[in-house]
Amino acid sequence: MSKSVKAPWYRFYDDEKEHLEYPDFSAYKLIEYTSSKHLNNISYNYYGNKKTYYEFLKQIDEAARAMKAIGVKHKDVVSICMPNTPEGIISFYAANKIGAIASMIHPLSAENEIKNYLNISKTEWLITIDFTIPKVDKIIKETKVKKVVTVGVGESMPPLSKSLYATMTIPKNIIPKTIKTLNPNTYLNNDKMKIGWKEFIKLGKDYTKEIDDDFKGKDIAAILYSGGTTGTPKGVRLTNLNLNASAMQNFEHVACLKDKDKVLAIMPIFHGFGLSVCIHCVQYFGGTSILLPQFNAKTFDKIVKKYEPNVIVGVPTLFEAMLQNKSFNHMNLKDITCVISGGDTLSVDLKRRFDEWLLKHHSEATIREGYGLTECCAASCFTPLNYYREGSIGIPYPDTYYKIVEVGTEKEVPYGTAGEIVISGPTVMAGYIRNRKETKQTLRKHRDGRIWLHTGDEGIMDKDGFVYFKGRIKRMIITSGYCVYPKIIEDVIDSHPKVRMSCVIGIPHPYKVTVAKAFVVLEKGVEENEELLESIKELVEQNLARFSWPYEYEFRKELPKTLVGKIAYNVLIHEEEMKKKNYEVNEDLLEQVEEDEE
Repeated sequence: MSKSVKAPWYRFYDDEKEHLEYPDFSAYKLIEYTSSKHLNNISYNYYGNKKTYYEFLKQIDEAARAMKAIGVKHKDVVSICMPNTPEGIISFYAANKIGAIASMIHPLSAENEIKNYLNISKTEWLITIDFTIPKVDKIIKETKVKKVVTVGVGESMPPLSKSLYATMTIPKNIIPKTIKTLNPNTYLNNDKMKIGWKEFIKLGKDYTKEIDDDFKGKDIAAILYSGGTTGTPKGVRLTNLNLNASAMQNFEHVACLKDKDKVLAIMPIFHGFGLSVCIHCVQYFGGTSILLPQFNAKTFDKIVKKYEPNVIVGVPTLFEAMLQNKSFNHMNLKDITCVISGGDTLSVDLKRRFDEWLLKHHSEATIREGYGLTECCAASCFTPLNYYREGSIGIPYPDTYYKIVEVGTEKEVPYGTAGEIVISGPTVMAGYIRNRKETKQTLRKHRDGRIWLHTGDEGIMDKDGFVYFKGRIKRMIITSGYCVYPKIIEDVIDSHPKVRMSCVIGIPHPYKVTVAKAFVVLEKGVEENEELLESIKELVEQNLARFSWPYEYEFRKELPKTLVGKIAYNVLIHEEEMKKKNYEVNEDLLEQVEEDEE
């Protein structure tokens, strides 16, 4: 570590190690190595279909041989367009085992987005969930793809679960009636380019050569898609070291994860948070990933009751949904020992309410917040186990360094001063795929000799190294020359007892250029009226400077969400722009929102 990099947070490490030893091999070899200690533990549980680590490693080997059989070579890109299913994680590790690169695509992406992801990664091999095939069929000739492996959501489900899932949870608006049976062969149409999962695995039976690819830590293991610092979708190149360091750091710093813990894998595998925390970290320490391909707020209590998880990992809207679900009222949640929030900002009020709710339901856990970006394998900063500071996102992981710099520069600002959050450490990406300009802008070598990831997020660090997230720099509203931070306004509005959540954006103003507008969702059963609006305004005016007061308020029944459940503030911005232009709002915009855009 450069002597110029300060790390006051190490004083708040209790039993955690400040530095870890990272292996110089693949993500697959990490779990192969660690699983030797717990081969009989359950690796994953998919609607009652449980596989031990021994069985999971065997499934990975079968898929790796199948990939070799169809022609996948070292450093080829295999795109995996899957929700959280066994085939999705098997494919990820199988590609890694043979030295191929896994490009993880959101299955609800629009057809042109899928085409863009396939082309930017130069994909020749695609493994995809069956309901994407109508979209894939339209664009496949415009790509380099040679073979498409189709998988049904119900491929690995027990028969009863398959039937119930098909009739109760598949979104009717996105899946054609012809594939509600979850038949992966529905769209094959004798097309030699496509093959079902079972047929694919059978091909590998005849591949008898030894598989031992010399994949190193520095080699690219995965491509995940992110808005980056400018909001334009980019392919984030993550190495084996990035993924392995993330798994090891998460386990070390969270400090309450243990062998055989059952972890609800709700966050999707095409998202850094889901892949690194819910899958790779869990497989590293010998826990069980409870795979859920889709989150349903109305039936989530049944999932928790059935699987009795020890660890819940999710975005703030998940925890809000749990509070609203009355079916939890009489449940005993003593088995929940760890609750992790990430992917979006956790308000102080929601943390307080959820902690009280956990205690009421006999859990000793408290919700702990993490922070990170796809560009650093998701989490890189987390609330320490025994130290909480209100509003803080915690302290950096082992071997990970944070500093706050003056926006647009490399100049470090004093403690307590706002600036851009920059990060350095073993989880920082190798760069964006085929985008040198954005890579150069985001990854910068400072005078201390370290490479620093410029996050595009504004924050503050106190003298003890605790970090406070203020918001995306591009979300900052400048009104009459003052900087207004939407998150701070949202925190105040959310603290009102009759408010469930809010979102603040900037809207044009003829004199002040830009002013704040607040969209407010009330608690269930609460009726909107002028008196309530005045009480919300009064709360804001008591707690914030006049220049921060929203110029407009609007009550909403719900706020638009991204496909991973984060509040899609840019959809609200789009709606306001369309109102000004008197255009019809583009209803498809929400589906195009980049899921990990802050």
